[in-house]
Amino acid sequence: MKTKNKVPKFIPEIKKEKPSIWKISFITIAVIMGLLLPILSLDSGNSGDEDTWQYPQGERIYSFYTSFGQDTTYKSVPEMNPYGMWFDTLTVAVVKVFKIDNYATMRHILNALMGFLAILFAGLFAKNCKNWRAGVITMVLLFLSPRFLGHSFNNPKDIPFAAMFMISLYFIHKFILEYPKPSLKTSIKLAVAMGLAVSTRVGGVLLYAYFGLFLAAFYMFKNQYKDYFSKSNKPIINRLIFRYILVVFGAFIVTIPLWPYIMSAPIKNTIEAFKVMSHYVVSLRQNFEGILYWSDSLPATYTPQFILMTIPIAVIIGSIAYLFAGGLKKKNRFNTFMLYFAFIFPVFWIMYSKANVYGGWRHAMFIYPPLVITAGLGFDALIDLVKNKYGKIALTSLPFLMLITPLTHIVRNHPYEYVYFNEFTGGMKGAYGVYELDYYFHSLREASEWIQENATKDPNSTGDKIKVGAWLIPPISYFFRNDTARFDITFTRYYERGNSDWDYAIFVNTGIRPEQLQNGIWPPKNTVHTIDVDGKPICAILKRENRDDYFGNLAKYNADNIKENSPEKMAFIEEAIHRFEKAIEYDPVNETALLSLTEIYMSMQKLDTAMLYIDKLLSVNPSYESGLNYKGWISMQMFDVSQNPALLEDAAKAFGRIIQVNYKFIYGYYGLAMVYVRKNDVNNALQVLEDGMKIDPQFPPIVQLYNQLRTYNSGKP
Repeated sequence: MKTKNKVPKFIPEIKKEKPSIWKISFITIAVIMGLLLPILSLDSGNSGDEDTWQYPQGERIYSFYTSFGQDTTYKSVPEMNPYGMWFDTLTVAVVKVFKIDNYATMRHILNALMGFLAILFAGLFAKNCKNWRAGVITMVLLFLSPRFLGHSFNNPKDIPFAAMFMISLYFIHKFILEYPKPSLKTSIKLAVAMGLAVSTRVGGVLLYAYFGLFLAAFYMFKNQYKDYFSKSNKPIINRLIFRYILVVFGAFIVTIPLWPYIMSAPIKNTIEAFKVMSHYVVSLRQNFEGILYWSDSLPATYTPQFILMTIPIAVIIGSIAYLFAGGLKKKNRFNTFMLYFAFIFPVFWIMYSKANVYGGWRHAMFIYPPLVITAGLGFDALIDLVKNKYGKIALTSLPFLMLITPLTHIVRNHPYEYVYFNEFTGGMKGAYGVYELDYYFHSLREASEWIQENATKDPNSTGDKIKVGAWLIPPISYFFRNDTARFDITFTRYYERGNSDWDYAIFVNTGIRPEQLQNGIWPPKNTVHTIDVDGKPICAILKRENRDDYFGNLAKYNADNIKENSPEKMAFIEEAIHRFEKAIEYDPVNETALLSLTEIYMSMQKLDTAMLYIDKLLSVNPSYESGLNYKGWISMQMFDVSQNPALLEDAAKAFGRIIQVNYKFIYGYYGLAMVYVRKNDVNNALQVLEDGMKIDPQFPPIVQLYNQLRTYNSGKP
């Protein structure tokens, strides 16, 4: 006679409820969110990776499939091989099949649906843990988390992964709820979800370990104070191991056809992809606590600190409340362990392994839904603690009232929801100039559209088209793709903007020196429009009102290409000086003009004048590596003339400051070593050079000086 499966005592029993107001609310809210998320995504800009990496690689992989493996151009970008690309390939297929011109909008709609799936399954997980009310609270908390919501619009890396990770956790939990005989349907769904997670980001293999860990923990919780490996328990253990192997194998089988790189050598290339992504070599500058760090040298607290600063306070309070309002009860302990582990372990691993993460906590987006579930369960548990009718109403309202601040941010700043900081940092006012803001370049769309609507041809500009300068070209080229008759897109860096020919320029404040943001030096004088979040500019559009810096740079270039001293060379130098001085008259903080004048006067051995200009530059941009480098070399040249030791100390401070603010700026090591050489301190010079060679082992000046000093040292008596 067959008996019904019994739910273990340490998992709360889920009673079959009649349709209730909370179930109806759950379904209604889910439908609204499922419709609203794609609609909201229509206004979003393109993220920094979409046009540069994701969509082009998706096209190459799409060609691989449609050519039945004959077109292997996806291999031409080897740095993309460690990325699973099924979602991007899917978006390409939809765009190609339906012949959609605005592919970004379609991608964003599909991306938003991935975000919705993460929200829906987080709500369903909470419902399976407790009830429909917990599910509703969880969904609302996650939807009104501005960072998660904003990334749902256009982050094709982290949101699809977060969705598949959450769905996998849901089915792992469901698998356990069906103990001792999980259904085949649940096992298949779990395998598919894990396979899709791995073929989005190879870090999804973590789910293989999670599944095993949670099964083992489940078994141990169930058999408390018993012999885990007794003869009577052996069939159960064998069944669990067999099901585990079957599901993981199935998940791997799902991954292989979705990832061409893995197809060629499934085991080997999966391991290789995991190694590459675990020690990611690309490093970006990040403003964290008012300091520009390289992402591979950020403080260990970067990820947890950024999470705590940028999620709703309601989530933090609800998650803590769950521990004290029921999460540690015997019947809830397994759910508590599973959810908190899913959140805490990746954070711990990021800190322990010193992982190369950047862009806030977007790489850890997948850990956020489990945390929100604990918050939903926490608020639900608080409601249960109160028996008074009005007390229940008050506590039921509490999480929704606490979400007013993030909701206000969402409404006021759409589509820049993800540029959000909670009360811990004082909101946008406290975060401005201290942390990265629009690090994913969402504002480039609005800036491009503003130029298309408002730009006019300057009679003094060169060429027939309006030139638009920017650092990140691919997304801007996308927005101007249907207006190439009027506009040309050209590359320029912000601090070198005076060297390029442009009529308008778009600069997001990512990469701008924190002190310039804090002191109001950015955006610059010729800004004609800004895109703001809570009154703070995250993107500036500049209009070229003065071209003297550009023409000065042309004259300087011509002079540099004439080797001998001649009247023609001097004429170009005089023209360059004249132009740069006029540029400074227009804008006294023009870095291009100040740096170029410094260089010109150094080459003319007019060191006092050169020092005057470099000091002006450093007064407005004190951490500018190129400026500090010139400061150091001018000081050393002046020391060589006067032998004033104070000048040598100035040089040492300048080069030391370079290494402090940017340890990858190799010229700082060479300059500081040369200071020690002038001090006859060979040992310290060698030490600095060795530090430099750790950054760039092939940098010729450092290698040559190092060899010379080693030879000198070995020849000493």
